[in-house]
This record gives sequence, structure tokens and C-alpha cells, in this order.
Amino acid sequence: MISMPLSMARAGEASIIKKIGGKEETRRFLENLGFVTGGLVTVVSEIGGNMIVNVKESRIAIDKTMANKIMI
Repeated sequence: MISMPLSMARAGEASIIKKIGGKEETRRFLENLGFVTGGLVTVVSEIGGNMIVNVKESRIAIDKTMANKIMI
């Protein structure tokens, strides 16, 4: 299966996180929010490039730049 950035996922689609890209501090920040390799993430909605996602039973808003660093 081909991986793609989270920013390309459709709303309501559950996906498994394959890789977290970016600088070390960015990866650590995303991991602290619950974005870990092998974890499940579901896009709830997308508004103006910002995304609301469910990860580890929490709703989190991230911008498209962050979503592009999360590969699913």
C-alpha cells in the first residue's frame, strides 16, 4: 500500500500512522499529542486547510503543515 500524508485523507476514514516526518522537536510534539507510528488516526473534518482528527480517543486540531508530516 502506498503511503500518503494525513492531509490527503478523507473525513471519516480511519488510517494507521506509518511514519512521522519533520525535525526532531516536531516529531516529539506530534508524538506527545498521540501521533505514534502504528497508531490509528481518523479525520473528523477539514476546514480551510486545518484538520480536526481523532487520535487516541482525543480530538485534535492540526494545520496542513503538520498534517503533511504525518504519513498514513
